[in-house]
Amino acid sequence: MIIDSKYRKVLGTAATALLLAGLATPVLAQRDPAYAAAREAGQVGERVNGYLGIVGNATPELQRVVDDINNQRRQVYTQRAQAEGATLEQYALTAGCLAIARTTPGEKYQAPDGTWQTRTAAAPVRDPRCP
Repeated sequence: MIIDSKYRKVLGTAATALLLAGLATPVLAQRDPAYAAAREAGQVGERVNGYLGIVGNATPELQRVVDDINNQRRQVYTQRAQAEGATLEQYALTAGCLAIARTTPGEKYQAPDGTWQTRTAAAPVRDPRCP
């Protein structure tokens, strides 16, 4: 897929904003011990669409944690996308690309085909639209 220059600008700006917002890193884990534990246990992972996903069975508590984080992400994505003249979907995809790229070995992430993968020392398999 060829990405036009405007989209590349949005991707670059989105990447910077996400890094500053701490959404592309496990910074949120420092705020919520339940999230950190779930991430470490492989119960949650980064999805291609920029949101956190549950790997396997969801408990009510785990669903609450994931929903809370995803709501926070959506708020940031919406604000940043509007500021950059991008769509929410474009911005969220960029966030997903960055979050998956920043996973560490042992963490879960969603491959472009929708399957859950465990990160190894190798680079993760990312969506071809990723910058």
